[in-house]
Amino acid sequence: MNWLPFGAPLAMLLAAVVAGTGRSRIVEGLVLTALACALATAVLLVVAGAATTPLLGLEGIGLSARRDIVSATLLLLIGFVGWIVVRFTSTYLDREPRADRFMADLCLTLGGVMTMVIAGNLVQLVAAWIATSLTLHRLLLFYPERRAAQRAARKKFITARVGDVALIAAALILAHACGTTDIVSILAAARAGAIPSAGSAAACLIAVAAMLKSAQFPLHGWLTEVMEAPTPVSALLHAGVINAGGFILIRFADVMLLSPAALALLTLVGGFTALFGGLVMLTQPAVKTSLAWSTVAQMGFMTMECGLGLFPLALLHLVAHSLYKAHSFLAAGSAVERIVAARRPGPVAVPSAGAVGRAFAVAIGLYAAIGAAFGISSAPPQAIVLGAILIFGVAYLIAQGLAEAAPRALTRRLVVASGAASLGYFLLHALATRLTADVLPVPPNPSSLDWALMILATLSFGSVAVAQALFPLWSGHPAVAVLRVHLSNGLYANAVLDRLLGGWRRPVSAEFGR
Repeated sequence: MNWLPFGAPLAMLLAAVVAGTGRSRIVEGLVLTALACALATAVLLVVAGAATTPLLGLEGIGLSARRDIVSATLLLLIGFVGWIVVRFTSTYLDREPRADRFMADLCLTLGGVMTMVIAGNLVQLVAAWIATSLTLHRLLLFYPERRAAQRAARKKFITARVGDVALIAAALILAHACGTTDIVSILAAARAGAIPSAGSAAACLIAVAAMLKSAQFPLHGWLTEVMEAPTPVSALLHAGVINAGGFILIRFADVMLLSPAALALLTLVGGFTALFGGLVMLTQPAVKTSLAWSTVAQMGFMTMECGLGLFPLALLHLVAHSLYKAHSFLAAGSAVERIVAARRPGPVAVPSAGAVGRAFAVAIGLYAAIGAAFGISSAPPQAIVLGAILIFGVAYLIAQGLAEAAPRALTRRLVVASGAASLGYFLLHALATRLTADVLPVPPNPSSLDWALMILATLSFGSVAVAQALFPLWSGHPAVAVLRVHLSNGLYANAVLDRLLGGWRRPVSAEFGR
């Protein structure tokens, strides 16, 4: 029964083979079988606990499956999202001449991600990591004649290969230092402090691989340009494959704690990416482009969570974002139609500076009151800071309800929603910490650098939240129009990368003929 997790990627592999024959019903049945295997793995975890299979191979090279809360949760998530995307694809690409090839690549990508999250050894994990990137590359080039698709795929390919090198180097360091490729043994050695120098070097390399995989600033541009691929690719990428960076940080959490420098880098880069992506997202007129920038921001926030040592919350964030983003991409077209049909002209509630101040006071007061009931004084400082950052977003909503033109009923609903958000944060944090207690480490005691980063993050996110709430008051200023133009172009970071890679100098004919 310990080999049960392999049933999911095996079913996906069979689905990829069958997809070439055009038998869509059998393909969907095999994908549903993969979901059933993932569900059975979760049940087996509850009944029998965590376990790792013996290595099926020689000299540390082969196949093995790890069953714990991380692998079971992500396997079930991938199985569910994959099944939804496959069902959607069968209708979306109906009568498309190359639909069979697309479905085969889609199932191969899903199988690769599944193989990666259940990996019990380094070789299997790295091989699945690389294979997933290569099959995704084929999906991104489903319409190879489109110049934008080739440009995005090329940037993705280059950044992915650099990330592959970093992960391979980290795996070699860990395998040499521990004398094994078994991931559980490596994590145990890291938790015991048996590999301090090697672990620190490996942590830095893993951080680089994760940031490249999860489209962190300034190498985020490819993620916002993959709209040329069919919609199922966007859903699969933004709800699944992009999370591989977060997964690798969560899986090697004990190793990451060996390097304060790596954690600080994740906090700085992730926090800036979250702020940057969120601001650019607000300036995008196209729905899918806005969703892509939202993914950049969410990946940045999840990276920052890992940098703060809040790995259980990062896992929770990964699951919630995947479900939300898959639904958002697959329902984008119908959602726009409903919004346009339901839009009615009416007064706009613009909060004054006083209303914004009261909104933040109410939000922080609710957070403090609910936190006190949950024993906030004993919570890790990192978790308190993260909760404060989240409550800033709620305060923005309350500010709309406290505007003079806002109906009182709206004000009451938003205050209640703020309390529910605070309550939900503490409940979910407690649940995630409890479920992952035997697998993921607790946040370390913050150092002076950690305190400085946490204060910087709190002030940065708080300032942006206040500025966003006050934006209607000074939106007519000429400087705001200029800032909006710069933000809508992503502060030109992606254009600089295009220039470095020769994207502007390459002739159009060469682009099509490559």
